[in-house]
Amino acid sequence: MKMNRLIPMLPVRSMPASVEFYQKLGFSIEQKNNDWRWAMLCFGECRLMVDESINVQPGVPRYSVLYLYADDISEYHKQVRKNGLAVPDLEVSFYGMTEFRIDDPDGNRLWIGQNTSTGT
Repeated sequence: MKMNRLIPMLPVRSMPASVEFYQKLGFSIEQKNNDWRWAMLCFGECRLMVDESINVQPGVPRYSVLYLYADDISEYHKQVRKNGLAVPDLEVSFYGMTEFRIDDPDGNRLWIGQNTSTGT
């Protein structure tokens, strides 16, 4: 037996606000149900769900960290800035990734990078 894929589901305060934020990162809506206050977003082979209904304690922050791998971090970084998000400059980490980090509207941390030594 094996697992076929993993799709994170993030609890959010506002599904529409989260969808708008992730669209600026390049995600598009694959599925959405306003009655459920849920959406499945996609960007290439990546999938992410945002869901208001699982945020049982809206006043309590939820913190998750997602690492997204870009195939051209420099171009992606430029595009995200062009889309209107304030993102820090690219940095090279001690573990060899060229990356930047940003929080979504609910405090979930996104690390977005590329291994520039191997191109993956």
